[in-house]
Amino acid sequence: MNAPLPKAYKDGRIDFYGRDFFVSPDVLIPRPETESIIDIVKSLAGKPILPGVKAPAPKIAENVKILDVGTGSGCIAVTIKKELPLTKVTGVDINPSALKVAEKNAEKLGADIELKESNLLSNVESEYDIIIANLPYVDAGWDWLDKEALSYEPATALYAEDHGLKLIKELINQAKENTIYLILEADPSQHKSIVEYATKNGFLHSETRGFALLFTYCTHQE
Repeated sequence: MNAPLPKAYKDGRIDFYGRDFFVSPDVLIPRPETESIIDIVKSLAGKPILPGVKAPAPKIAENVKILDVGTGSGCIAVTIKKELPLTKVTGVDINPSALKVAEKNAEKLGADIELKESNLLSNVESEYDIIIANLPYVDAGWDWLDKEALSYEPATALYAEDHGLKLIKELINQAKENTIYLILEADPSQHKSIVEYATKNGFLHSETRGFALLFTYCTHQE
């Protein structure tokens, strides 16, 4: 590898949503664009995103059950629990090494969340009010991609087949009738395809915020 080791791996830490998270090469480095997911969940809960900004009307109860699929470092699951303490948050990942990093961050930041190993929803029995997923969505064929700059991060957490959409489509199929809200992160160039696929599977596209897409399952439309 000719690219330098990313600073987050050198330091063993990265800031995410104002908190200090431990990171290692077992997990992706949390990106600022993923913070939009937290903003969407807070908006659903009727919480203001910025000081001085009026909060929207809440659409979910304070004690909702939230599942973070592909939790990695745990940055999403831990942050939601810290921002919305009454929520019941579970994080799942297929990689046991990633779950150890998530556990370390949960302990470090005092977040009482459940962590378990699961390939998407294969080991998930409960229904959840909100399912969140920042899954591998990078298409290895993108001509603008700097693969060398990404070479230290786990490839299985970055790349997916079917133009980066394979796992997202699998989760949409599995999440049908198992959640009210589905929040997905993907590159904006993929959003149109994801919205079309989700719509065919019973989800209504409710909002786009940066890289994040919010869907509502049709049986729960207001």
